[in-house]
Amino acid sequence: MIALALLAVAQETVSIDQAVARALKNYAAVEVSEERVRAAAAGISLARTAYLPRADFYSQFNRGSRNNIFGILLPQSTLPSISGPPSPENDMTSVWGSALGFLVSWEPFDFGLRAANVGVAEAGKRRAEAAQKRTEYEIAAMTADAYVTLLAAEEMTAAAKASVERATAIERVIEALTKAELRPGADLSRAQAERAVAETQVVQAEQAIAAARASLAQFAGPVALTRNLGAPPGALGEGGAHPALAEQSAAVDETKAREKALEKAYAPKIAVQGAVYARGTGANPDGTTLGGVNGLGPNIANYVVGLTITFPALSKPAIDAERAQRAAEERAHAARLKQLRQDLAAQLELAKAKLDGARKIAALLPVQRSAAQAAFDQSTARYKAGLGTIAEVAEAQRLVAQIAADESLARVAIWRALLHVATAQGDLRPFLAAADAEAVK
Repeated sequence: MIALALLAVAQETVSIDQAVARALKNYAAVEVSEERVRAAAAGISLARTAYLPRADFYSQFNRGSRNNIFGILLPQSTLPSISGPPSPENDMTSVWGSALGFLVSWEPFDFGLRAANVGVAEAGKRRAEAAQKRTEYEIAAMTADAYVTLLAAEEMTAAAKASVERATAIERVIEALTKAELRPGADLSRAQAERAVAETQVVQAEQAIAAARASLAQFAGPVALTRNLGAPPGALGEGGAHPALAEQSAAVDETKAREKALEKAYAPKIAVQGAVYARGTGANPDGTTLGGVNGLGPNIANYVVGLTITFPALSKPAIDAERAQRAAEERAHAARLKQLRQDLAAQLELAKAKLDGARKIAALLPVQRSAAQAAFDQSTARYKAGLGTIAEVAEAQRLVAQIAADESLARVAIWRALLHVATAQGDLRPFLAAADAEAVK
């Protein structure tokens, strides 16, 4: 109990827009999306490094036999290579060998492949940024919904407690009549049962508060509602581009960029290269060896400057297959974009219908409350006069309690419907601004 009391004291009271701001600052999913944007930005820098020349330094020191023969080996990565004339005999005498080299290679032009790859990286960054905005938007929407849910739970609890008070007042009246032997004991039992039902509803409402508070704490931390929302506005402003649509559109653009890069892949690679290298060996062409540490250091040097051209002649079928794959992915993303537009349009129409219904119900509830209260007062008076039954009083009391609960939730229901409209439109700022403005009043 002490821990719960301390927790309650530690809870910061926040408005709905403050709760959303806390969630966007502290919820881990936002940090995940931010790091993905940073990774995509680093990918652009990585793609641009392809424009730079490549420089490699190589050194080697070894000791081994020097037997060499005529013959050809197909390209492989297992057998070490050897240079020089063939050996007259199979002599396993070992000698020192060494090599040092420095190679610079640069592609002066690439038929647009590097630019296309940079375009792919930039499209990936735009998609990551759109995903981040969509993530932030969803977290904001869920936080606002959790806030309104907690508000509704608190309203329901207040209505349930008011119902307990009414049931207790009726119970006292019936208890007095029972003690005066003007009413049977069964009526008192019925009144006690009605009070117990109302108390049970209070417990259930408090459980709903605990669940709603836990849901809100998931996003905004342990907070309490700073104040109630006022009268809902007549309408909200139109939203902008929905973040989910922007992200999916970015996915389409990224796939198109990958297709463009594949169009440039089937082209020759032209590189200007220059190298300086030196080798050392402890073996002579006549088959003799120098002995000692001869060959441990390079003793013969060379340099070379040239132009190399490489063309992937048989890679076109693989490139065409990958292009077909990317084209299919583009069509899938485009179809998904179309589906999202349809789903969001349907969600918006449904939210508007719920908003219209919530407003109409809220307009009818005052009349219902007045009629229900009059019926309750009349049934109570008839019961006290001995003209009515406890069942009539209980039924009228339940009707009053139900309408009181509906009326307390009517305003929150309109705010929830407004939130759903804003969520479907893709912009929560008009809703949050209206909620904050009304709460201040």
